[in-house]
Amino acid sequence: MLVLNAASYAADGTPDATRLANLVRQDCGACHGLTLRGGLGKPLTVDHLRQWDREQMVHIILEGVPGTPMPGWRPLLTETEARWIADRLKQGTLP
Repeated sequence: MLVLNAASYAADGTPDATRLANLVRQDCGACHGLTLRGGLGKPLTVDHLRQWDREQMVHIILEGVPGTPMPGWRPLLTETEARWIADRLKQGTLP
């Protein structure tokens, strides 16, 4: 697992945007829809995500949502990576 996390950072220590964007589109998109506009999971659109602040989204990403199919991604993502994902989704700027 340490190898996965180490590989997710660019040489300058910033999260690997390409890897994280692919993770969101492929892994998250499997439930939230390939366009992230909803499917089994809720939409990950700017409008829908307005109801949660950044830290709430980071918590959801890392810990999941009990009683739903939303898993926690903490075993595969760092808090920095979860913040990167939350920021891009909230801004609608996922590369």
